[in-house]
Amino acid sequence: MGRYIEQTESRSELQQRIAADLRAKAAAKAKQEGGEADRAPAVDGIEDSAYIKGTKNTTTLAPVWVIIFFATIGVFIYFVYQVNR
Repeated sequence: MGRYIEQTESRSELQQRIAADLRAKAAAKAKQEGGEADRAPAVDGIEDSAYIKGTKNTTTLAPVWVIIFFATIGVFIYFVYQVNR
């Protein structure tokens, strides 16, 4: 318990040794697996856009749907107002 109270914000010697050991193991594993050279190229948004194929653009009726949506909301609010009056 006394050791726990004496700890400061900095890393203890044991923590530093463990961290160094883990870094060394990670570096060795990365080197064994090929490291940076075998990594997939970064995605730039051009080659991965296949999910968009087969979809269509928004039609010219989109504003009509927006108007219908707001009209529906307006009718609902009017109904609630009339019931509570």
